[in-house]
Amino acid sequence: MAEAIDRVGFVRATRTLTPTIRLIEIEPVDGFVAPTPGSHLDVSVMIGDRPDVRSYSVVGPCADGAYRIAVKRLEASRGGSAYMWSLAPGSRLAHSAPGNHFGLTLGRPDYLLLAGGIGVTPIFSHALALQRAGARFRLVYACRSRSDLALADELRGEIGDRLEIVIGEERGRVDVAGEIARLDADGEVYVCGPIGMLETARRAWAESGRPPDRLRFETFGASGRWPAVPFALKIPRLGKEIHVPATQSLLDALEAAGVEMIADCRRGECGLCALPILGLNGVVDHRDVFFSDAEKAANAKLCTCVSRVYGSEITLDTPDR
Repeated sequence: MAEAIDRVGFVRATRTLTPTIRLIEIEPVDGFVAPTPGSHLDVSVMIGDRPDVRSYSVVGPCADGAYRIAVKRLEASRGGSAYMWSLAPGSRLAHSAPGNHFGLTLGRPDYLLLAGGIGVTPIFSHALALQRAGARFRLVYACRSRSDLALADELRGEIGDRLEIVIGEERGRVDVAGEIARLDADGEVYVCGPIGMLETARRAWAESGRPPDRLRFETFGASGRWPAVPFALKIPRLGKEIHVPATQSLLDALEAAGVEMIADCRRGECGLCALPILGLNGVVDHRDVFFSDAEKAANAKLCTCVSRVYGSEITLDTPDR
């Protein structure tokens, strides 16, 4: 659920962490609310001349009263990351108070933190909180290349050998099932990363027979198995044919065309924006974590907020009323 954009801040500083990730410090004007581990800020961005909202994880406890968020510049960005990267010190930014859908539960005997790419941002806060609490935990951080690592030096300085880095170009993928097998029977797993990592973790967790509520994850809705391409959307019941650009979500295209939609998270988690699939010329790139593997394979519905078509056309029905 989106938080209320009812606060104002100014960009205090920016710092480039990797060629594609920038840390932005925001000094709030309307009072500082201390974030809890896993918190995020919703911020107002401009996509061309149209206002929109984007959500970014808060990095660390922000003990000095300034919020820190990390923004990955995406080639296939719908415009949010490009706008955030355009901000310079002194820029005004409307934002929410910290919200949290990925909170940390203390008191477990063991923790496994799994981070992939920019997914390290909320996991960073979890790791620092667990370290301060004296908890038993491990953090496995995966990236394609060493140039993609963000916050790794800070993590190593804070948690030492509890951090394991896996570089795809050097040693392949994380053995998620093996990492889960090492976890205490009453331990918890926190995962944030690309959709492939999330689905692998969900599958391995289910196969382990552990309680479902001990697997916690957060999505960022930007990754898929296929690159974003433009495609046509047909809605026979409304007599509409809509062009969906590579830089626009299916949900945004529907709303821009005047189709009344039901939506909440806009991150592929709640399923409220899902629509029935009537026809397809291409492949559905299911980027959500709401539907199961079997439901995705059946291709009966898709979450319009994050999922796309790799192909030329899809035909959908309208929302149920």
